[in-house]
Amino acid sequence: MTQVLARKWRPRTFAELVGQEHVVRALANALSGGRLHHAYLFTGTRGVGKTTLARILAKALNCETGVTAEPCGRCAACAEIDGGRFVDLIELDAASHTQVDNMRELLENALYAPTAGRYKVYIIDEVHMLSRNAFNAMLKTLEEPPDHVKFVLATTDPQRVPVTVLSRCLQFNLKQIPPREIGERLRHVLDAEGIGHESAALAVLGRAAQGSLRDALSLLDQAIAHGGGTVTEGGVRAMLGTVRRESLFAILTALAAGDGPALVAEADRMAGAGASFDAGLQEIATLLQRIAVAQLAPESVGADDPEREALRALAQRLAPEDVQLYYEIAIQGRSELACAPDELAGFTMTLIRMLAFSPGGEPPPQRPVAAPARRAGGTPAPEAPGAREAGDPAAERAAPADWAALLARLRVKGMARNLAEHCELVASEPGRVELKIARAHQHLLEKQYQERLKAALDEHFGGPVRLAIAVSEQAASAPAAVADRERGEKQVQAIAAIEQDPFVRELVENFDARVVESSIRPRESGVKGDA
Repeated sequence: MTQVLARKWRPRTFAELVGQEHVVRALANALSGGRLHHAYLFTGTRGVGKTTLARILAKALNCETGVTAEPCGRCAACAEIDGGRFVDLIELDAASHTQVDNMRELLENALYAPTAGRYKVYIIDEVHMLSRNAFNAMLKTLEEPPDHVKFVLATTDPQRVPVTVLSRCLQFNLKQIPPREIGERLRHVLDAEGIGHESAALAVLGRAAQGSLRDALSLLDQAIAHGGGTVTEGGVRAMLGTVRRESLFAILTALAAGDGPALVAEADRMAGAGASFDAGLQEIATLLQRIAVAQLAPESVGADDPEREALRALAQRLAPEDVQLYYEIAIQGRSELACAPDELAGFTMTLIRMLAFSPGGEPPPQRPVAAPARRAGGTPAPEAPGAREAGDPAAERAAPADWAALLARLRVKGMARNLAEHCELVASEPGRVELKIARAHQHLLEKQYQERLKAALDEHFGGPVRLAIAVSEQAASAPAAVADRERGEKQVQAIAAIEQDPFVRELVENFDARVVESSIRPRESGVKGDA
């Protein structure tokens, strides 16, 4: 029976592990120097090599050549560990053995000396699934472990492991494997298997695996079956429902050229090919991120990258601010697909939005706007804050110079308005507003309040607005701060007016009366106060 690639090509030595050089180096140095710990904790997302690394460590500890960073792979201990038959390697899936009784039984057996090897190695996968009592039972053994026992714990969620257990383990965080390294590993596997393939197909699989080599090998198995023994880009994209790269580059080229009909035509072609529009927006966002990196650091695009020339061409044609705006619109459009009349409509409107609100693009036709009034000398009269409305093309694109005046016209209320009133304008430009808020009020920076404020800005300006709010020591120009100062000044004036009133002064001087300042409220005019 043919073995699946994920099992057949599971690494059996430290040298075969992909993308975890930082962990391999630390473990190899510890093994070579004889600095062994009694408990190790491997953390990381699925499919990055936690359990595989634990088994290799078990071989390194029990190889008949001695404790080594390079187990021979041929002795009885190495062969039995590879085959899952080594009696002193005990693997436990904590997800299905959560109870304290399972842990107590395991720990009682740990007291006995190894049967065949140098060490008893306990691998506990998904250790965060253990119950609190099971953790407490383990803790006692971790505090005073027998010399012949090594624990290797693995988890995808270290936050759920008690700190008392974490503090007694040597912890290593396994990172997600970059798509390029996954692609190179898949190329090695296919070459060894004698299976034909296209480099572009491996790049697609590398991205689809999302950092998991195990997932990549599983997808590769499917791709081989789907392609009838060969792995092609078209076959992989059809299998995954992803969009052809040509379509993605055509869309961005049309955006760079301001060609709306070409955008709509490409969206229709994608619909005819049965492409996933959710995946399409995700791929566009990924491509835009690569373009932004290419603009910032051109040398980061390797000479061996098959898309190098296309990326560089778009990096030169698209302005950096356009790239950032398109990226944000693609991310937002993806979240709105479920609310669209259908996915094609949602995808098409997202592309049109990119074109309509590009900083360098032409605004859509608008109704005529009356010329501003002129002074006697013929120069335009100054425009009052808020004189332009959302229907005015300049008001789509103009940035607010007066935050308080803009806030008065925004359709925002509740806590979102409270947040806005405590913010001070730092910088603004078309499509972007930067605010700051005093540290004393940073509790207002709830995500939902920021989203409501951004939505109100989007509505007012007729398109996406990038909103950034930083925390500062103070925000003296915030509308709420200005209002507080004005209230304070009016209160001082009101108190002074009461104290200077002849009748009040007579009461104070003759009857030993006193003015209760907290009872004084300013009149609306702020000139005089009421007792």
